[in-house]
Amino acid sequence: MQPGDERVGAGADEHRVKSFIAADVGGTHARVARVDVDASGHAQLSHFTKYAGAEHPSLAAVFERFLATHEMRGIRHGVVACAGYAIDGAIVHTNLPWPVAIEPIRAALGFDELALVNDFEAVAYATPHLAEGETTTLVAGDPAARGPTLVVGPGTGLGAAVRIPGARHATILRTEAGQAAFAPSSEVEIEVLKRLRGHTTHVSNEHLLSGPGLVTLYTTLCEIDGATPTLRAPAEISAAAIGGTDATARRALAVFCGLMGSVVGDLVLLYGAQGGVFLAGGVVPQIKQYLVASAFRARFLDKGPMRALLERVPVKLAEHEALGVLGAAHGYLDRRARN
Repeated sequence: MQPGDERVGAGADEHRVKSFIAADVGGTHARVARVDVDASGHAQLSHFTKYAGAEHPSLAAVFERFLATHEMRGIRHGVVACAGYAIDGAIVHTNLPWPVAIEPIRAALGFDELALVNDFEAVAYATPHLAEGETTTLVAGDPAARGPTLVVGPGTGLGAAVRIPGARHATILRTEAGQAAFAPSSEVEIEVLKRLRGHTTHVSNEHLLSGPGLVTLYTTLCEIDGATPTLRAPAEISAAAIGGTDATARRALAVFCGLMGSVVGDLVLLYGAQGGVFLAGGVVPQIKQYLVASAFRARFLDKGPMRALLERVPVKLAEHEALGVLGAAHGYLDRRARN
């Protein structure tokens, strides 16, 4: 399925906008596209562009650059999918490169409306529209599985949301599962936790399952081994691990993948996500082949008497480039259709 082929929120005509801007804003990149909706509710994503957040002084500057670069006459609506929680129109977050307050941005752009959705809430809206070729299966599960669907993924942070199907509209449960306490399940994870507890009283899942978390794992394993870290960035560590050029990097990535399987399994049990799991986020696509062959599946299933339940849950890697933008569009139109 190509961007533009998806059916998006065919709500009542009075709630429909014909064109708007959708953005997916994370800790590293902001992804922006124009969305055009036809009379039957089909969305066309166009002008998809990815911007490095650190190269722009604000989110408003990203929008202004996008609007100035492309022909966007008549666009007066927009939606932003953003990491963190919204309180009175401002985003409470730990990973964005600048503060985000929606109303000042809306006013600066001259928009009639600029809506806001959580970034993984947006991913949850998008996953029903993924074609088979846009996913990679990690756990086959039961193809006929029904029920809530979990979306989770490590990027600059660790995001998670749950999509609960309904008769007319799905309910999306936003979570901060990334901030839940890290629970080690192996000797090396216990040792890592001991080391990290020397620096902070709260070690979260996100502290290890994220791009920065992979760096933390690598540097902590170097510390345990009495070695000096030579790699600084997540991409360097994953490349060295996959290429076999650094043994500690390979151990770090192995721990990362096994831990991700364990955490995802826990989340399925916590939220009753028997309809399946979609993995997203910026880190997973970079380690796709390694992840498939890793301990992810074994650790996902290793839940004692709950193994039989987890064996029925499909787990797939989502590989749609514009997934967050598409989900932001779906979420925006769904909300308008409800009002």
